[in-house]
Amino acid sequence: MFLTKDNQIKWHKMGVAALITGVLVFMGIFWFDKPLFVLMRELDCSLWAWFDVFFAAKVWIVASFVAALVFCAKKCVNTDCDFLNPVGKKNPVVYVKNFFAKTKTNNAFLIFYSVLGAGIIAKILKTFIGRARPIFFEALDMTGFFPPSLDWAFNSMPSGHTAVSFAGLVMIGMLAPRFKALTWTLAIVIGASRVAIGAHWPSDVIFGAFIGMVFADIIKGKLLGEKK
Repeated sequence: MFLTKDNQIKWHKMGVAALITGVLVFMGIFWFDKPLFVLMRELDCSLWAWFDVFFAAKVWIVASFVAALVFCAKKCVNTDCDFLNPVGKKNPVVYVKNFFAKTKTNNAFLIFYSVLGAGIIAKILKTFIGRARPIFFEALDMTGFFPPSLDWAFNSMPSGHTAVSFAGLVMIGMLAPRFKALTWTLAIVIGASRVAIGAHWPSDVIFGAFIGMVFADIIKGKLLGEKK
């Protein structure tokens, strides 16, 4: 979304998108969050519970990490373990640099780096923003921000499920363009499900989606982009 064909990041386009996202989040908080939330709650069904389980941040991170480990194991077997024994192996810094250089262009690692980064940023922002989840609105007609907080009930913004799902699925869509329409559709459905089950406000999902898209593009751009 924010990359050229040769994986150069379009920072101006990303900046415009950030401004639009900020405006939408602001409008959500002060205007459309409540009515849209009430409307989407009517769409709640048992199907969304599966989305909640299978597309959680921890599941994305663990699954992509396992895929990356499988790549390492396969690479190790195919190269007689030279892959895990680089020159300068006694120096941890050299080892890490060598390992990163050999894995940074692998699809499994690109997905892992994207979901991990998006998940970490989303968690940090959740803590410092401290937005009350919609359960307070439904039970007590209460909304607001109570930062900082590590309590799940006050970690609504941004949506972690949405952030990591967009990071992973957008990256998959970029690596396999033929599935791009499918991955984007799934990412949007996951985001919508977070509102439908009452876990997040619409603006939480918008914010999380932007974080995921940005991380996917930055990771791909920084690791695969050609230096000019």
